[in-house]
Order: sequence, then structure tokens, then C-alpha cells
Amino acid sequence: MKPITKKRIKATLIDLGISTVVSLSLEQLLRKKIKSEAFHALVTPTVTAWALECAQLKSCGQTIGYKAAGLKLENESGGVPSASQIAKRIAYRDTVSTIDYFKDRTSFEKEDGSILPHDRYAETIVKETEKTHTSS
Repeated sequence: MKPITKKRIKATLIDLGISTVVSLSLEQLLRKKIKSEAFHALVTPTVTAWALECAQLKSCGQTIGYKAAGLKLENESGGVPSASQIAKRIAYRDTVSTIDYFKDRTSFEKEDGSILPHDRYAETIVKETEKTHTSS
């Protein structure tokens, strides 16, 4: 596994922890209005995670996890990705990308782990930030 892929996993775990805390808090607020357990098990966590990721990536190209891991998401020309690129990336990652992994594990990582299938699809790239890159 490539070093940048390990950092991506670390960032994902951090972001998952944060979105879980936010989701559980929202669930407590919504529980009085929405009685459906399926809603709280499926919709609340998914919408919370996607909304947090979209908002953070759109504003500065980093989630809290990406920042902690020393990573930044950019579009192919080096700028902050558009909202549609971020949405395409998240949707592809959470659906089709898993199938891509099982179909061809050896070519899953491209460019030393900075481009995964969902990045190719959304035309984005994950780069190490300068601070992390020079200290590694």
C-alpha cells in the first residue's frame, strides 16, 4: 500500500469519527420528529457524512481528516474542486468504487495512491500538502 493511500485511510477514519458524533447528535434532535428507525440508521448518517464532506471540501479542499493527514483535494488544474465534482466523487466512491476494487485490485491505485477510481471519475486528485511533503 502506497504512503499516500495510508494517509487517505487515516483521514477517512478521522472524518468518519467526526461525522458519527455529529450524526448521533442530530439523531437525538430529530428523534422526537421522526420516529422511523430506518431513517436514523440509513439516512441520517449518510446525509450527515456527505454534507460535512461537501462543505469542507468546497470551502478549502480539505476535510478535518485530510488536514490532519496532510492531504488536500484539488481538481486536475490545481484549484478547489467544484460542488459537482465533489458530489460525483462522493457518490461514485460510496457506490461503484467498491466494485472497481474487487474487479481489479492491482490497478486500483494510480499515481502512487493520489488517484483512486472515484478521483478519476470526478477529475480530482489528492495531494500531500507542502508542510507534510517536506517533512516526510
